[in-house]
Amino acid sequence: MAGLRAAQKEMTRKLLLSTAMELFQSKGYAATTVNDIASAAETTRVTFYAYFQSRSDLARSLIGELNEILERSDSPRIRSTASALVAAVREGTRESIVGWLSERSKQWDIIRPYMNVTIEASMVDPELRGLVDEWFEEVIADIKEGLDQAERFEPEDRHTRAVLAFAQLHYVGQHWTEGHWGVGRERLVGILAGSWVSLLADGGGQSA
Repeated sequence: MAGLRAAQKEMTRKLLLSTAMELFQSKGYAATTVNDIASAAETTRVTFYAYFQSRSDLARSLIGELNEILERSDSPRIRSTASALVAAVREGTRESIVGWLSERSKQWDIIRPYMNVTIEASMVDPELRGLVDEWFEEVIADIKEGLDQAERFEPEDRHTRAVLAFAQLHYVGQHWTEGHWGVGRERLVGILAGSWVSLLADGGGQSA
């Protein structure tokens, strides 16, 4: 019985999150209220507050959902980490980097709404300022960790290289869709991988 109640609670929590996502995309984060979310989910404000302290708290939970999609796990070093990304950068071959980027590219259409919503939320909600930047830094930290483990490039250059690699990935993931820019997914991943190899692998140019 306890297991059934726990499952029902999780279903309600997921319903509130998915409903909020739909409303945030259609109306915008700023224009969507707790009442809107509760009503669209066919529940009440009381139920909403049983799961989330506020609309801001729910938005933070969307980052948690995004981490699940991206298979990012809790980390004692940073809030979340993706071991596959660290490993791909540590290996530093074109094959390892293409493999990781190819898997992520399959999720871009799923990831994009989460990023759009959380970016908007962080811009208009004082409680969420810095939320997206903190998440970005977690991904950047994974890339740097891969370089650290490989002892590749000068230590003081590794964070900058990680920032540049992430910036490319984020822009492409946010703006490319199938057929956009006149290039298909496989070719795009190959181009992006070439840039990552230059930035992150042994063949990349060392600092003077």
